[in-house]
Parts: sequence; structure tokens; C-alpha cells
Amino acid sequence: MTRTLIHGGLVITASDEVHADVLIEHGRIAALAAPGVLTADRTIDATGKYVIPGGVDAHTHMELPFGGTFASDTFETGTRAAAWGGTTTIIDFAVQSVGHSLREGLDAWHAKAEGNCAVDYGFHMIVSDVNEHTLKEMDHLVEEGVTSFKQFMAYPGVFYSDDGQILRAMQRSAENGGLIMMHAENGIAIDVLVEQALARGETDPRYHGEVRKALLEAEATHRAIKLAQVAGAPLYVVHVSATEAVAELARARDEGLPVFGETCPQYLFLSTDNLAEPDFEGAKYVCSTPLRPKEHQAALWRGLRTNDLQVVSTDHCPFCFVGQKELGRGDFSKIPNGLPGVENRMDLLHQAVLDGHISRRRWIEIACASPARMFGLYPKKGTIAPGADADVVIYDPHAEQIMSAETHHMNVDYSAYEGRRTTGRVETVLSRGEPVITEREYTGRAGHGVFTPRSTCQYLT
Repeated sequence: MTRTLIHGGLVITASDEVHADVLIEHGRIAALAAPGVLTADRTIDATGKYVIPGGVDAHTHMELPFGGTFASDTFETGTRAAAWGGTTTIIDFAVQSVGHSLREGLDAWHAKAEGNCAVDYGFHMIVSDVNEHTLKEMDHLVEEGVTSFKQFMAYPGVFYSDDGQILRAMQRSAENGGLIMMHAENGIAIDVLVEQALARGETDPRYHGEVRKALLEAEATHRAIKLAQVAGAPLYVVHVSATEAVAELARARDEGLPVFGETCPQYLFLSTDNLAEPDFEGAKYVCSTPLRPKEHQAALWRGLRTNDLQVVSTDHCPFCFVGQKELGRGDFSKIPNGLPGVENRMDLLHQAVLDGHISRRRWIEIACASPARMFGLYPKKGTIAPGADADVVIYDPHAEQIMSAETHHMNVDYSAYEGRRTTGRVETVLSRGEPVITEREYTGRAGHGVFTPRSTCQYLT
């Protein structure tokens, strides 16, 4: 096995910034040392560049069935795009269908991913049907390294769980160490508002945001927190988008509750202005929770700085504009919910560093270290330290780029960030020491990425 030395770069982790050489052996970080001390068979020159941990995207949906169609990225195309964007681990969502077991859902997702991934992957489990058998299965999944379970207060008739089902799953996770992830929107109330909007002839994409009100996200967030408190369980709220929902999380954390929150780049960089784009272009930006008016962004950035929000994931769930988003022409409720973003996250957050929203170390914390800790992968993933997997990105902080569907690698026909200029770009990516991107060329392969079992949450307050 060759020894690889990354020489001359600034190593940035969640806790430190240091000029050091990084030695890689047998797929792991072997040592960090002062420049010029170590030698190796292969040397990568990182002079003038950052050396950062590979990103951990804890919220992706490859090949997800939704609204009569499927997310357009496969595990092969999606993980390749992730690597191009500096992400070396994804955690995707296996789906339990109503009437079926968790095991059936998990096995189906293993079959989709195995042998197809360019980078490593894990799974969360969407629990759509809470019953005695499902609750027992949760224990077995935790033992297998699938240690988080997602429930939905939204989408009645699809993924929805009522408060009693949520409480039962939370009680079980309190016993087995699993972490409940919650899509917190009041889906029952939203469905009433959808019906009323369509009856008034309000069918354009912008009404998707208007009916999914911020108050209904805040109400569901509050309710999920109280149910978790009753169950004595930790809670992780996914894709937080609204000022009022951040306030609910902050209040719970101030009370010392083990409650965590995630937001996504689309809520930090896009807004209802995008949803209102004419000629059905707004359909490109339909996702749930929805994009909010711009004034909500300040609360999200503040939450990331104060650690009331711990993680930025993408909720990557791409649907092509042509033939998929178009299913909702004339009825916004039929537009498949989801945006592409797995390739853009690290670059957008680096731009946020340059714009003064967060520090460099906080960039690495929210994109690499905290998601790894939250979902039981640290310090194997999410940092550069002896013993960690050699998931390493050489990042050029000065390279400029224009984001575009013409140049991205996600299998989708538009970019949510079309024309956006950003500074900073991935140059080289190693996954367990193997080059996946080499000086802006793809040198990886499907099947290099392996399923990675996880321990339980390492991030409790």
C-alpha cells in the first residue's frame, strides 16, 4: 500500500487551523507533522490550498419515489456529484412503506446502493407505519448501525405519523439509543390550506410556499419537542427554514433539552422570490419545508453561529424540470418536492465564510464534524486526525466559479443556483485514501464507496 503525503496546505478542522503535512497509510490518516518532516511514495502539493475533511451530508434522497416519479439521481450519479462537491459521506433515507417492515425497506435501499457508490454511505430509516413489529425492528436496526429514524408530521396518506405513533417511536428510541429525526410541519392543516388555495384558482408554484406557513412549521416543531420531552428522547429536526421554528429550538436548548436542528443551503441562499419566478420557473424551487421570505435567513445564520442549529445538510432530492416538475403545471400540489444540492453545499458554505456569516472552522464544523458526531461517525469521519478515515479534500479558496447546470455533475436539468458566482472550489478529493477527484478530473469508480454502520448520537447536550 502506498504512503501518500499531502504537503504544504493549511489543515482546517472544526477545532484547529494549522500548517501541517498529512500522511496517509492503509486508507487512514497516519500522522500530521510540521512541513518537511515526513516522506511518502506519493506527494500531493497543497501549497496555498486548504486541506479539509471530506464533507458529511446527513440528508440525501437518491432514487426516492415521490409524487408518482423518482428522484433523478441514482446512487452512482449522486455520490459522484457529492465527490465533485467535496462530500465524501452521505447518509440517505431508506423508506418503509405502509404495510411493510423496516427490514424490507432497508434491504431495498441496500440493493440500490451496493456496488454503485463513489463515496461511503449510511442509512437513516423512514418509519411510516408504527406498530409493535416495527418498534421491535428499530432495536435490531440500531444494532446494525442504522441508528436514526425519520418521522413525518407532514404528507398525510404517504409518510405521515400521528402524535401517538410519534410518541411510541420516541419512547422506543429513548430505550435503544436511536435518534428520531422529524419533518416538522402540520400536514393536516396544510392540506386544508392547499385545498382552499386550489379552489380559489391559486395554482402557481408560489402558492406552495404560501400554504405551508411558517407558523405551521413552528407549531409542529414545538409539538415534536414536547413529545420528545414526554418520551425522554433526543430529537433532531430536519430542514429548519423559519425564524419561528428556530426560536422553538433555541428555547428548548436553553432549557437543557437534547434537541437539535438542521438547515439547508436553499433556506440560507434562496427565498420565496425564487418560488415566484414567472412561466412556471418557480417549480424548480418547490421543496418542503418551503423557501421562506428573505428576512428568515438572518435567524438561520444566527442559529448556526449560536449552535441552536448544528448541521447544514442538503435534503438533496432532485427532479428534472422537464417531465418531472412539470407534473404540477396547473396544480402546485402535484409538483414533486425537492431540490438538487449535494454538489453545491461545501462551496456555498465557503462563500458564507467570505461573506462573514460564519468562520472557517464553523464551516467545517457544520458540514463535516457535527453531522459525523450527530449520527455516530466521528472521528472515523468528519475530521483530519490520526486514525480517521483518509477522507480528505484539497480546496482552493481562491478559485472562482459560476454555478450552472451546464457544468454540474448532478443528474438533473437545472441548477437551483444558476449563474451564482462563488469563490472557492474543490481541487482533489480522497476517499479512504483513494483519489476520487484528481485536480478537477473524476478518477473514482462506482463500488469504491461502502456501507458504513454508525454508532448512536455522540452529540447530546
